[in-house]
Amino acid sequence: MPLEFPKDVDLAAENISPFIRKTYFTYSPVFSNLLDTDVRFKMENLQVTGSFKARGAVNKLLSLTKEQRRKGVVSASTGNHGAAVAYSAQKLDISCTIFVPKDALAAKLQNIKNYGAKIEVYGEDCVESEIKAREVANLSDQAYVSPYNDPYVIAGQGTIGFEIKDQCTGLDVLIISVGGGGLIGGTASYLKSVWPNLYVVGCSPINSAVMIHSIKKGEILDLESKPTLSDGTAGGVEEDSITFPICNDNIDETVLVSETEIKNAMISFIENERLLLEGAAGTAVATLIKMKDKLKGKRVGVVICGGNISLDIIKNILS
Repeated sequence: MPLEFPKDVDLAAENISPFIRKTYFTYSPVFSNLLDTDVRFKMENLQVTGSFKARGAVNKLLSLTKEQRRKGVVSASTGNHGAAVAYSAQKLDISCTIFVPKDALAAKLQNIKNYGAKIEVYGEDCVESEIKAREVANLSDQAYVSPYNDPYVIAGQGTIGFEIKDQCTGLDVLIISVGGGGLIGGTASYLKSVWPNLYVVGCSPINSAVMIHSIKKGEILDLESKPTLSDGTAGGVEEDSITFPICNDNIDETVLVSETEIKNAMISFIENERLLLEGAAGTAVATLIKMKDKLKGKRVGVVICGGNISLDIIKNILS
């Protein structure tokens, strides 16, 4: 299914509406005053399962045939996508198995378990888990639910843009964290079809920025990722992922941020907005702060992509 923007996103928004929340697109007086700009946060940390991933997972599972639903689904995830698939499968009465890498955070694994999914631990990072999950899905003739490399998933994530379109009169700049590219690919493509002059900033931690380095090189790279607070965006990008050309066409600027910048941004957000966010969302807030001189006087949207964070990490950040 080749993606058609905005039609596929409009359809996805209609289909998934009974299963997801329309999240706030909140004006932030504190960050607006601090940065001398108009800042609005899209609060996907308040989404079901605690992240934007539910949008793409629900849309994918709704696309399955009755026979595919009967056989169940397989996926791979460091946590958020796994929880989203598990939630979607539970809602639609579909069995599911989630493969996770060995370093997946306990808090996110518990989130998956809460929705009744079977968990299999395999591989050192998300790419190895994805390869194994695809292999198992092929052998068992089950549908594989990619975290990003699937048109239904991308269209589902693009419904964030569908909501933003109706929640403000327009934006000059949109800042989104980049992992596999499904979130920024779907959202940016949709909003650029509505607001052609929108300037899209993709950001990642210095410690793991495979998509950003791949865009700069012009091909998907196989790069090592170091530990990062932004675990939701960490890891490699699947070879020949359909998100690569979409990101390449729709991201106007890329920004890399340090672990210290992410940590400080998370503290600032928690202190001023009184809401929790995870490291991947902190990456976007860190980029907002880092670009403050360039953003003065602009209307800026920032996607707070998730809020699944463990108590141990919160304690470490605040200490």
